[in-house]
Amino acid sequence: MYAIIEDSGTQIMVRKDDILDIDLRKLPEGATSLTFDKVLAVGNEDGSVATLGAPYLANVTVVAEIVKSLKRGAKTVLNKYSRRKGYRRHKGHRQSFVQVKISEIVL
Repeated sequence: MYAIIEDSGTQIMVRKDDILDIDLRKLPEGATSLTFDKVLAVGNEDGSVATLGAPYLANVTVVAEIVKSLKRGAKTVLNKYSRRKGYRRHKGHRQSFVQVKISEIVL
């Protein structure tokens, strides 16, 4: 079984036991799981039956356990350069993530 969830403006296809990196968010102290309520679609692995929401499915949630509460992604480097002007800018960004493992899809 798979589900398509919406998180931070992106759509993610998840299955049970998948490990995902989602955008960092404020978590309650000692939180061990996350619940995703914005489920767009649910279907079987063979693709025979798919249930679509309008826009979300009611009473369907995806439960995930937190593997790592703060994970740093790869560094993205931005270089600006103007020829003959001596203009050079160097800027870097490193995105933070929460690593989760999908434990169940509740229908």
